[in-house]
Amino acid sequence: MTASGAGRSTSRRLPAASERAPFRRLLQFLEPARGAFATVVLLIFLESLTLIGQARVLAVIIDAAFLGGQALAALKPLLLIFLGLNLLRAACAWSGDLLAQYVSSAVKSTLRSSLLAQILARGPAWVQQERSGELTTLISEGVEQLDAYFRLYLPQAVQAVLLPISILLMVFPFDRTSGLVLLLTAPLIPLFMVLIGSTASQATAARWQSLQTISAQFLDILSGITTLKLFGRSRTQQQRLRALNDAFHSTTMQVLRITFLSALVLELLSTLSTAVVAVQIGLRLLYARIAFVDAFFILLLTPDFFLPLRMLGLRFHAGMAGTAAAANIFRVLELKARSPEPIGTETVVAGHHDIHFNNVSYTYSTRNFPAIASITCTLPAGRTSVLVGPSGAGKSTLTYLLLGFLQPHTGAIRVGPYDLSRLDLAKWRSQIAWVPQQPTLLHDTVFENIRFSVPGATRASVERAASAAHADAFIRALPEGYDTLIGERGARLSGGQGQRLALARAFLKDAPLLILDEPAAQLDLETEKQLLDSIHALTRNRTVLLVAHRLQTIQRAENVLFLNEDGGIRQMDGGQYLRLISGEEQLA
Repeated sequence: MTASGAGRSTSRRLPAASERAPFRRLLQFLEPARGAFATVVLLIFLESLTLIGQARVLAVIIDAAFLGGQALAALKPLLLIFLGLNLLRAACAWSGDLLAQYVSSAVKSTLRSSLLAQILARGPAWVQQERSGELTTLISEGVEQLDAYFRLYLPQAVQAVLLPISILLMVFPFDRTSGLVLLLTAPLIPLFMVLIGSTASQATAARWQSLQTISAQFLDILSGITTLKLFGRSRTQQQRLRALNDAFHSTTMQVLRITFLSALVLELLSTLSTAVVAVQIGLRLLYARIAFVDAFFILLLTPDFFLPLRMLGLRFHAGMAGTAAAANIFRVLELKARSPEPIGTETVVAGHHDIHFNNVSYTYSTRNFPAIASITCTLPAGRTSVLVGPSGAGKSTLTYLLLGFLQPHTGAIRVGPYDLSRLDLAKWRSQIAWVPQQPTLLHDTVFENIRFSVPGATRASVERAASAAHADAFIRALPEGYDTLIGERGARLSGGQGQRLALARAFLKDAPLLILDEPAAQLDLETEKQLLDSIHALTRNRTVLLVAHRLQTIQRAENVLFLNEDGGIRQMDGGQYLRLISGEEQLA
């Protein structure tokens, strides 16, 4: 059910990531795995030391064997040390990769939980103004994109700092000239990474936004495939989806071109820098200005000096998709600061007090006029109030305010002496049975769908609720009765059958406050009469808000709330309302 006056704004999509998510904001999600990530850093540092140790031991072995003429037996201790360092380095690398995977999984789990909690906290009024496909992509593929960032890019960034610094500290005592060459050439690689990265960041953000758009469009097509076929618009939507796919292909190829270009530049720079070090060492070695063991040691370390910087450039592109998605993730998470759901602690029994709307107004952010304006009315305890009005007058908005999904911009809603904003909303909603026009039915059995409102309900109580909703007969006629799978969104049921399952939920919950949104709208006249009689019995001694359009539903109501198109309200009984609209059969 779409909130009245809210509409679905095509301009209020989740914004595209126009810049990379700040490094510090991403790091805050390392909190649940902070110890594991610290261990990853320690293992990377230990791996760097073992690599340097390997190079030094190997240089000594080569020097002793080929220039010193030592026998194999004399070199055995050095060979065992070299083997031990090699095994230690492999163990560090394996353990670091395993822990990095754990860190990535922990961060993704935390992010998904935070996103889901935020979406649930914002409520259906906000969700219905967003494209479901974009939100689905964000919480699934968007979070998954961060895997490369935390599993590959962050550990590589740590190694790109620790290993070159460690090598420089070891090279300078042996050869200052080579150390200066390494020190002067190393910054060229990060410099080109920054220059190329600004272009790559924009291309990656455009690719991510294109992916979100395709996902949203595809979900829209699947949801409305019946309508598309009926109006002969399926081919048009197919062409539109193909155009979006071509745009996605184009942006993907642009990202790949930048990636390959940057890889070429980084490889060229590291190769030239290695060549400079090798040439100057070779010349000095030729003139005996440097010892062979030191020269060979430095030559062994030089490729490893540039390797983590080159790998950082490559993994920078792998992690950039995650940072583009993270910008959108942060925007959703930060919405909480602008529109928090009140956290109350008071508890009240819903059916024991009158509910008063005192000068309540609400305006959606997508509109410049109020959905409801200065509403003042009362829902008497233990009685049925019928809410009527033309489409767009604000009936759903008023319902969402009562459920706590929206908070009034002005005025207050009071339950007896209590302000609704001070109540524990979870406990408040637990006392409400709500039947919307388009109930949510799960891809599960009839039995599980009915007892969705009361998870621990027995089969007997479920069957009694179904009988009260006049659903038992058609349920037993299904292939497997109450154990029949009804398909996604109740695809294997008619609209009226799905509505009766939703009503059975309300009968099962037996809540003191009922909110019914035209419960008989999709039923035939005979079933509607039976259902209205059942609802009349159900609503006895309960507080009920019944959203209605049909006159036969309204005519015996004692309390009618008539919403005007301008967002105002008039409170009257059924007779007054019938006289007001004399000559009309129903409202639009």
